[in-house]
Amino acid sequence: MKQFTSLLIDFEDKIKHLMEELQFLKMRAYALEDENEKLRNEIMDVYQYYLKEAGDPKHELLKKPGQGFENLIRLYNEGFHICNLHFGQFRSEGDCLFCMGFLKKCNAGEVP
Repeated sequence: MKQFTSLLIDFEDKIKHLMEELQFLKMRAYALEDENEKLRNEIMDVYQYYLKEAGDPKHELLKKPGQGFENLIRLYNEGFHICNLHFGQFRSEGDCLFCMGFLKKCNAGEVP
């Protein structure tokens, strides 16, 4: 009976340790979500700034592939969505057809 009790005590200690680890991971996840949201908002602010600066949607900055297009490619290559459906979210499952279509349209000068 004593052996069973000591096993239960050991098991309880392990559960406590796992709960502490779980709490730490939850706090880390909350912090990463906050940081991700902040970065997504910063990206949208920059995007809105360029749209405002361009004024006319047919502005040269948006019509021709250039620095903005290169930044989109860089973001996509770093693993982030650039499509309007999931903009700024991390791509976890390979290529996104929407992002690829958007890049193709940008390269062809079809996106205003």
